[in-house]
Amino acid sequence: MRDLTKPDMTQALGSYATVAQAIAKLFHPHAEVIVHDLSTGRIAHIYNSFSKRRVGDDSMTEIDDQISLDRDVIGPYPKVNWDRRELRSVTAVLRDPSGRPIGLLCINFDVSVFDGMAALAASFLRNVETEVQPDILFLSDWKEKANNLIDEFLEHRGLAISGLSRDDTVELVGALDNAGTFTVRNSANYVSELLNMSRATLYKYLKRAKTSAVTGQDIQISAESGTSRPIG
Repeated sequence: MRDLTKPDMTQALGSYATVAQAIAKLFHPHAEVIVHDLSTGRIAHIYNSFSKRRVGDDSMTEIDDQISLDRDVIGPYPKVNWDRRELRSVTAVLRDPSGRPIGLLCINFDVSVFDGMAALAASFLRNVETEVQPDILFLSDWKEKANNLIDEFLEHRGLAISGLSRDDTVELVGALDNAGTFTVRNSANYVSELLNMSRATLYKYLKRAKTSAVTGQDIQISAESGTSRPIG
């Protein structure tokens, strides 16, 4: 008969089961999540098991790996699965209201798949020879030129399109105009979509950019280099 003066650890750990299940579902199939019951020394819950362990199995191997239960979170630390797959693990110590350890929530993440992806990416980047974009192929591609000019403009200032001020936008539209972008039919539609504005708003910025160019009060971005220089 259960001692009613002691808390029911099974019920207490049960509240962590849904948390463990949610983590396992989010990172399926790469994460195994286990809830260990320290009162019995056995696995109380396990989800997405790839370590061949089951509910009721001995937990001592997992627990012996830990340095101390005085810490709330242990890891991340490396482990190796039975099939030699490399794992990255982290353990949270579960406590009762008085702070006494009652269980462990262990997440074992299979990082071997990322090792393979990293090796593939490194091999690809190392072996593929690239050349400068041939001008002959992009001579008439005004969209490519507009894309490159906008990218250079934003990179030069460390900005995103959403972070452009009104003056920044006037300057950018002026640079596009100087590059001949708006001499192409329907180019305003394309640029307004890139800059997340209506065509009417784009024309207002374009008018202001032309006015500023006449007075010489603005700064222009070179379509070739993306560097700033005063007009005039």
